[in-house]
Amino acid sequence: MTKPVKQLLFWIPRILCILLAVFVSLFAFDVFGEGYSFWKTILALLIHLIPTGIILVVLAVSWRWEWVGAIIFSALGVLYIVMFWGRVKWHVYLLIISGPLFLVGFLFLINWLYRKQIRAGS
Repeated sequence: MTKPVKQLLFWIPRILCILLAVFVSLFAFDVFGEGYSFWKTILALLIHLIPTGIILVVLAVSWRWEWVGAIIFSALGVLYIVMFWGRVKWHVYLLIISGPLFLVGFLFLINWLYRKQIRAGS
């Protein structure tokens, strides 16, 4: 395995996870148009940022133990589908939230399976 491939296998799931966290956090900005008082807006913002916090905590654990990321990100994808089943069309599930979660989980699985090759000589 070449060094660029090793670096890609290591960094791609981590970068995609950070981008997913940024994307999910964009949904929190809707609280600013609700007309709440300052403290209620802050509280609503913090509540809306809980999914982003979960993604970042799982990323922090997955950075060291890739198998944890493979399991939890895939489970989060399934959980999202189960929680929001029937509210939107199926392609929204796959393209917007669950798809990226499954992709990150799969990439962490690949990262874990090839861990020795990726870490060797890096």
